[in-house]
Amino acid sequence: MVRYFLLLLTLVTVLVISIAGLRDYSFLPHKTKRPPIEIFPDMVRQAKVKAQAPSDFYADGRGARDPVSGTVPIGYAQPLNKPQSNDSSQGATMGSPYQVVVFEGRENYANTGKTGTNWGNGLPFTATLATLERGRERYQIQCAVCHGATGVGNGIATKYGLVGVASFNQQRIRDMTDGEIYNTIVNGKNTMLGYGSTIQIPDRWAIVAYIRALQRSQNASLNDVPEADRALLGESGMATTPAKP
Repeated sequence: MVRYFLLLLTLVTVLVISIAGLRDYSFLPHKTKRPPIEIFPDMVRQAKVKAQAPSDFYADGRGARDPVSGTVPIGYAQPLNKPQSNDSSQGATMGSPYQVVVFEGRENYANTGKTGTNWGNGLPFTATLATLERGRERYQIQCAVCHGATGVGNGIATKYGLVGVASFNQQRIRDMTDGEIYNTIVNGKNTMLGYGSTIQIPDRWAIVAYIRALQRSQNASLNDVPEADRALLGESGMATTPAKP
């Protein structure tokens, strides 16, 4: 009796696999265009809304929905108070505690780093000491682990096998425009991942300003020192300690 049961079970198993599991497989002599019969559907075919795809869940048939009123795109911050007037064509305004970039519903230099099709130079707002302090803070959190405190590419991550970290003192990077550095922060480059989803737009520009300050501090000349402070320099004409931004 057990033998007949096992034989029947084997035949049923082979039949189910042949009908349900071997459809649309390339090794079959007569390949069918029909998909496999799935007793338990794969997750890739579960009921869900897919980007840029229709959906019968909503009455209008659209899967993509309009953002909730007041939604702020990734990378933007809500102004903390009523901004003062500034160059609105650049998409920037003054705010507390530092410069804020307000979303205008269109792309511009403030959120792309480009002027037309070219990388632009300069910040989309006037940098202040607060801007540099904010940039230093964000740099220490997001960038110093790889690029190092002074930007020479000797962060702690390089001690654990990370290679190819760029030094900001390379002439190639010193010659890069502010817009291109901004774009690298947003989208990354080579082994560096993009930080567009984690660093807001004003902080990206604050980091750009601080990187420029690091470059200036590590490549300063006697002419960069105020005349009243030159007496503190050594006889060689160079500062006895590295200048700090």
